[in-house]
Amino acid sequence: MSIRNPKQALYEQFAVVAKALGNPQRLELIEQLAQGPRSVEALAAKLARPVANVSQHLQAMRRAGLVTSERDGKFVNYRLADESVLGAFASIRVVAERHSAEVERIVRGYFDRRDDMEPVSREELAARMKDGLVTVIDVRPPDEFALGHLPGAINVPLGQLEQRLSDLEAKPEIVAYCRGPWCVMSFEAVALLREHGFNARRMEDGLPEWRDAGLAVEA
Repeated sequence: MSIRNPKQALYEQFAVVAKALGNPQRLELIEQLAQGPRSVEALAAKLARPVANVSQHLQAMRRAGLVTSERDGKFVNYRLADESVLGAFASIRVVAERHSAEVERIVRGYFDRRDDMEPVSREELAARMKDGLVTVIDVRPPDEFALGHLPGAINVPLGQLEQRLSDLEAKPEIVAYCRGPWCVMSFEAVALLREHGFNARRMEDGLPEWRDAGLAVEA
């Protein structure tokens, strides 16, 4: 069957993908799935939302080609279709950071109060890890840490950080990371560490971006 206007037909399909991304819960799901494959039930627990609601969002994302699914016994596990999905999320974030006054207000009002220092780049962190000059802490929950983490990173979930400060080796610097560039946990961790006298910074983004850059990941 011939297509009368192929350009319009393509744009209509592009719009389907854009619409599938145009929901805050779906962006949260992308962030979660960027850590690794998850079941519907696990995702619902992470987001504190009903399983049926999360399942509906995932099905819409699957129809748009953003995620794939695989049945494992009575569970259905979802994963991102490929790295381009995370790239699309990053592009949305960059446009919003550059042009949204509301995003700027949120960043200044919340994130900059906790950490207005330049974050550590992936390349700089990799070099400092190689030279043994940094203690790297992963402040995500243990189940996410188990799916993959930076080599040699110590899993110190944010809720346990204050109780485990004495466990941290006081190298020249501690670098914290979590799910991505605007993950609240790494900002909170850095603020807490500095309050207790540690020289602390955060990585510029998170485990998914580190992995997509082709850097080593342990599981």
